[in-house]
Amino acid sequence: MQSGIYVGISAQMALERRLNTIADNMANMNTVGFRATEVKFDQLVSNIDNNISASVSFVSQGNDYLSTRAGEMQQTGNPLDFAVKGDAWLALDTPSGQVLTRDGRFTMAETGELLSIRGYPVLDAGGGPIQLDRTAGPPSVGVDGRIFQNGKAVASIGLFQADLSKGFLRYDNSGVLPSGGAQPVVDNKDVGILQGYIEQSNVNGIGEMTQLISVNRNFESISSLMSSTENTFTDAIKTLGGSQ
Repeated sequence: MQSGIYVGISAQMALERRLNTIADNMANMNTVGFRATEVKFDQLVSNIDNNISASVSFVSQGNDYLSTRAGEMQQTGNPLDFAVKGDAWLALDTPSGQVLTRDGRFTMAETGELLSIRGYPVLDAGGGPIQLDRTAGPPSVGVDGRIFQNGKAVASIGLFQADLSKGFLRYDNSGVLPSGGAQPVVDNKDVGILQGYIEQSNVNGIGEMTQLISVNRNFESISSLMSSTENTFTDAIKTLGGSQ
């Protein structure tokens, strides 16, 4: 009889995990380059009572993964704004190492170094910081990421891919730190750079709100079911105790 309580607790833990991701997604609906967090849940089967042959199914706490759905592209006309086309990332040099991001709002330092909006150096495909000439005027960037000034190729914005299923951590600047590292994209026509654009958050506000309502209702239903199960268990003990 207690298995119902254990199953209910596992479900509530899973719902709490989903609730936290929904709250984070909703808070970043307007964050440039943000990719929504989703959660994958697995079924766990266990025999919690050796006296009962039947197995009981629980739900795991879930594993986070990022939605690969592209956000809306917004044209800004700023030559130092960039959006990534396709499944790839820009890379930044941070105190925590190489961080991947889809937030391409860049600036040029007095020294000519290309920086993110948070002040992190933008990296080329080789992992080195990008250096421009401030006296040469605004850069022109091709779809392949090559940067031109005065008609000459001076650098190239790096595009990277990573297997985030191995794990990741969120970072500043809409960034992620992949556990398995990142590899530069080479000769892939499906990815590229759009100059003068930024990518908005890919969070679907209406969808997240709908899920929030569903999660709250499910949590309440499970709480009610667990309370009913506990009352039934208590009544059974009283009945058995009174019959002796």
